[in-house]
Amino acid sequence: MNTILFDLDGTLIDSTEAILSSFHDSFEYFNKKSPPDENILSLIGHPLDFMYEHLGVEKTKVDEFVSTYKRFYRDRSKAMTKWLPRAKETILKASTIAKIGVVTTKTGRYSKELLEHMGALSYFEIVIGREDVIYPKPHPEPILKAMHKMNAHKEKCWMIGDTCLDIVSANRAGIKSIAVLSGYGIENDLKKCSDEIKKCAFEAVEFIEKLI
Repeated sequence: MNTILFDLDGTLIDSTEAILSSFHDSFEYFNKKSPPDENILSLIGHPLDFMYEHLGVEKTKVDEFVSTYKRFYRDRSKAMTKWLPRAKETILKASTIAKIGVVTTKTGRYSKELLEHMGALSYFEIVIGREDVIYPKPHPEPILKAMHKMNAHKEKCWMIGDTCLDIVSANRAGIKSIAVLSGYGIENDLKKCSDEIKKCAFEAVEFIEKLI
């Protein structure tokens, strides 16, 4: 059986508003000046602790910022998150040709709640989030864990994502990958890590369908 793994943010969903507002409010909560939106956006895809550290938060304070961010994000994520164009169609199409799963650096628990709220959780066999692994993307562990739980075969497994973190993780896990331009990755950067780039996840699934 074929397997397709999806990243979430920038691949299937757009939660930019929720992410940015949660970051800004977390900085305000600690009476710190919030960084510009573009600085935050450039780091999406990395774990929260990595993001805060690279946004100038002292290492000893990072956990407090992450915890505060999660409280804000959980309260607003459902209201501030929307599907990317054709994303629901993508999920439906992919589920007819493969087992499908999610591999994200977001908190898995909140990702499941969000997907359930959006009416799509039942389509996914597995959701692997940050708390499910020791090493997040670009390490291969998240993908390898998803594959193990789904009993997936490397030669019949694809990863679809919008950043080089997704693509490098897939490469290191020994599976095929497709980068998409619907999210936070810059095309010139994606060209350096991916041999296959599509406009969106729907086009990526169409491409896979032709190969199987």
